Amino acid sequence: MDSAKINVVFDMSFMLSEEDRKKIIAALNTDLGLEMGAIIQYMHHHFTAEGMESPAIIGLFEGIAKDEMKHMEKLGERINYLGGDPTIKVAPIKTGGDLKKMVQDDLDGENMAIKTYREHINLCAKIGDTTTRLMLEEILSDEEGHADTWETTLGIKK
Repeated sequence: MDSAKINVVFDMSFMLSEEDRKKIIAALNTDLGLEMGAIIQYMHHHFTAEGMESPAIIGLFEGIAKDEMKHMEKLGERINYLGGDPTIKVAPIKTGGDLKKMVQDDLDGENMAIKTYREHINLCAKIGDTTTRLMLEEILSDEEGHADTWETTLGIKK
């Protein structure tokens, strides 16, 4: 194999200042709390959704909760790698209401996550933590897909 053709992304986090590392860990812990809250909210909606349209939506609640669990795992592992302590503080959860309210609550949560991830991606870019930035960009892409799912379900046109 020609070594000149191998693309390698080096994790340069060891070069971060202590102050920058703390900023990134704090941002990632915010993200982790949002993901934990989203998992609980989605699963609660999965358990309690009722109505004629609920069978199709129940599967979406469960599937997206599983996506959020993968995000939670990546975030927790990255926080630990950077020398932080992954939070156990869960973001606020919205429960109750009819199926439409549940979907709207989940769309609102996704939109909050999208805004937060964009801010944290910018922070990582400014600091120069490429590895964390790339991870957050992947998660952001998933969150935008989730928002699109809920917008389509609600009939929202952009």
